[in-house]
Amino acid sequence: VQLQASGGGSVQAGGSLRLSCVASRRTFTNNGVGWFRQAPGKEREFVAGISWNGGSTLYKESVKGRFTISRDNGKSMVYLQMNSLKSEDTAVYYCAAARTAAVANQKASYNYWGQGTLVTVSS
Repeated sequence: VQLQASGGGSVQAGGSLRLSCVASRRTFTNNGVGWFRQAPGKEREFVAGISWNGGSTLYKESVKGRFTISRDNGKSMVYLQMNSLKSEDTAVYYCAAARTAAVANQKASYNYWGQGTLVTVSS
């Protein structure tokens, strides 16, 4: 079971980045997927989630209208488009596969995690 996130980098406030997450097909196409982030000294927090078929999405309040999660099951990919980035978005971002097909915002709902990708937003 493998999940791999990529696409992080350094941008100025107001800029955009697109994160990608690729997973082994077996663990991906029937599962909800989420993006979490962890800033230095803080707990890992939910950012966005998507159900197995993309029919349902869920966002952390502070990223609504700026971030968009999407998926392409044919390519076993999930994306997080991040626009209008703010310094408070700086964190290591992780993708994770949920235990079920539904979208979820609790860490306990996810049982497979990828390595993180660092996003740094400078003001």
